[in-house]
Amino acid sequence: MFKYFISLQWKAFYRSASFGKSLGLKIFMAFIAIYFSLVFLILGIGLHPLLKEAFPAEEPLQIVNRFLLVYLVLELVMRFMLQTLPVMTVKPMLSLPIPKGKVVNYVLLRSLFSFFNFLPLLLFVPFAVFTWYETRLPLLSMTAWTVAVVGLILCVNYINFLLKKKFADDLKALLPYLIIVLIFYGLERFRVFSITEVFATGLNYVIEMPFLTLLPLLLVFALFKWNQKVLKSRFYLDESLKGKVIEARSQDFEWLRRFGSIAPFLQLDLKLIWRNKRPKTLIFISLLIMGYGMIFYPQENYQNMQFVFVFVGIFMTGIFMINFGQFIPAWDSSYYSMMMAQNIPLKQYLTAKAALITFSIVLLTILTTPYVYFGYNILLINIVCALYNIGINVPVLLFAGSYNRKRIDLEKSPFMNYQGTGAAQWLVGLPLLIVPILVFWLLDKFVSFEAAIIVLASLGLLGIIFKKAIMEQVTQSYRKNKYAMINGFKQTGE
Repeated sequence: MFKYFISLQWKAFYRSASFGKSLGLKIFMAFIAIYFSLVFLILGIGLHPLLKEAFPAEEPLQIVNRFLLVYLVLELVMRFMLQTLPVMTVKPMLSLPIPKGKVVNYVLLRSLFSFFNFLPLLLFVPFAVFTWYETRLPLLSMTAWTVAVVGLILCVNYINFLLKKKFADDLKALLPYLIIVLIFYGLERFRVFSITEVFATGLNYVIEMPFLTLLPLLLVFALFKWNQKVLKSRFYLDESLKGKVIEARSQDFEWLRRFGSIAPFLQLDLKLIWRNKRPKTLIFISLLIMGYGMIFYPQENYQNMQFVFVFVGIFMTGIFMINFGQFIPAWDSSYYSMMMAQNIPLKQYLTAKAALITFSIVLLTILTTPYVYFGYNILLINIVCALYNIGINVPVLLFAGSYNRKRIDLEKSPFMNYQGTGAAQWLVGLPLLIVPILVFWLLDKFVSFEAAIIVLASLGLLGIIFKKAIMEQVTQSYRKNKYAMINGFKQTGE
């Protein structure tokens, strides 16, 4: 039966209408997979000597045990954001004599062959072999440790299944769990209670008593059965209809009428964000990215690399601009042809998009002001980056939008979703991030920090001053590509 399912999945893959269109993207993702595989393999081979050199007083295995829990938590976050769960079209199978259990088991077992499960093996298996060779620990102990680590990685795989099913559509429900993680982080940071030490002690017991490796394997089995139960409970045709029976909520955003001629378009955009899953999720992602600065600002290594702060500033103040703006006007792809058939001023339509993105940049800049705690230069860089985003990056994104040809399903999750992604989305990243970083780095290195700040701010202000003329050119590009865009948005293949 599994062979039959694999055959069906393969046929669905290469017979898909979108196979040829997205072949280039698949090849690109394959190169990315090969790159990360090589990186993890090299790191796995060199991890033991690197740790031995950096921490000569400690055993590398003990260090890995202590930080493994942190790795697993970060991996869970990355899986939740990036991993696409295996799916099958079950509707045609509901009328066939195929046991539900076999379909569910196929989906769950297929997830074991995910690239996200393969990648850690390239890190931990070479490390375990090198550690055994260097320390001469019993082979049974190191084998038990490796099996336990693999079991924990598979636990993360099935926990991600449960999280995706429960929280992918409602990120707000994740807040209590995020608070619990932050509490444990605070206890660890202030040395009140170290959960990483407790976890490391458990792995040390596995090395001393190899039979304890059964515990992670039993946990994998328990999570497998839990997922099995959840998926079986949803293996009905009417399950997909239940989500549609919800209480109707209306939000007209009447207060936007004060913005004059662009008000109807602003109302349309806010209703689109408010009522649909994919754009609404971007709001929560933008708020989560506000913590991105904590990765860079406290680190001493970056204090003499101010151009890195420009990247962070562009990214944090413009995260909604990047996520939302790169798919303009594909957000309206389902009714774009109807809009273009009406007597709608195209310039007002684009001005409304620019106004919405500009408001998001201003709001996110205000939310990042607490980073002034790490220095007034950081606040200054963030403000300048916001000006650059408003004056330069917003028009660049709108112009790139005139080359969008792929429609978007607003109800799909944005995580690991390449629908609507084309060459324009990849190419637009160059002027968005690389240009301001390069300009700042050159001026900061060869002139001064003040000169770099003034030039970036001046570029942003020039963009704002000549906004009317720039928007006219952007509008002309949309008029020129109007029919190509309409034709592209009519194509239903991703």
